[in-house]
Amino acid sequence: MKHSLYPLKFQPILKEKIWGGEKLKTFLKKPLNHDNIGESWELSSVDGAISIVSNGYYKGTSLNKLLKDYGKELLGNKNHQLFGNKFPLLIKFIDAKKDLSVQLHPDDKLAKKRHDSLGKTEMWYVIQADEGARLMVGFNQKMDSKTYLKHLNEKTLPAILNVDEVDHGDTYFIEAGRIHAIGGGVLLAEIQQTSDVTYRVYDWDRKDANGNERELHNDIAIDAFNFEMDDDFRISYKKAENNSNSMVICPYFTTNFIPVKGIIQKKNDKDSFIIYICVDGEAEIITYDHKEVLKTGETVLLPARLSTYSINSKSAKLLEVYID
Repeated sequence: MKHSLYPLKFQPILKEKIWGGEKLKTFLKKPLNHDNIGESWELSSVDGAISIVSNGYYKGTSLNKLLKDYGKELLGNKNHQLFGNKFPLLIKFIDAKKDLSVQLHPDDKLAKKRHDSLGKTEMWYVIQADEGARLMVGFNQKMDSKTYLKHLNEKTLPAILNVDEVDHGDTYFIEAGRIHAIGGGVLLAEIQQTSDVTYRVYDWDRKDANGNERELHNDIAIDAFNFEMDDDFRISYKKAENNSNSMVICPYFTTNFIPVKGIIQKKNDKDSFIIYICVDGEAEIITYDHKEVLKTGETVLLPARLSTYSINSKSAKLLEVYID
């Protein structure tokens, strides 16, 4: 007999990276047991990194098992038709102690052809940034493949990247085909399509402990660029209390910013799951038969079948994510 679904939390999947640090532990209270942990995957159906439920009746159950048993009830009818029993989004926290590589991602068409994967459009929300920390997104001038390759071959690629100093709350939308890199000193939340396909084009000429440089993908990356994109990647958004303030609306996900003070009554009429990511404070998600506390650095998945619920907090900032 099936048990009714409820707001689901998952065990973090921690990823060691050459550029990782300690902020996932110090700021977000993740259970780090190694140095250089760069990523915490909060919600994932990527092969080899499947999320496991950490709360309630289904504790210890994999996300894939839930999708198999409750596909439509969990995803919504429309999403189930589009994605089957595959969760379409990947939610991460990223701690860059050092600069990440300069990279980009293929779109759906190219990713399907080469990797049998979805493409990777993503967004970033900066949770914390050291003084002077920066993000690199797009180019600082009109760009074409010939000029790009000239700078790449002459090892002057950093000179043509757009560089922004960032602070808490800054938000960026990174479409597939746009060059980008997270700079050292930045802790952020990332919302993306379910894909682990990355084309690394420049890695600051650094070497690992064995003196080896990391693999670059310049032979295939050039076809993934979209040099025709505009510079509209910095996201401005309202911060009205107890409202779902629009941040990003795209075919792959919709994300809103909700500053919560008091109680908000919510209704899900989206035919979609809803994800809440707590980026500051603490809140309660309350359904007719369940209450779940959501602290800074935690993520909860509300199945599509949960049509009404409330959010209660003295003070919290949440990212609200669904597919519309």
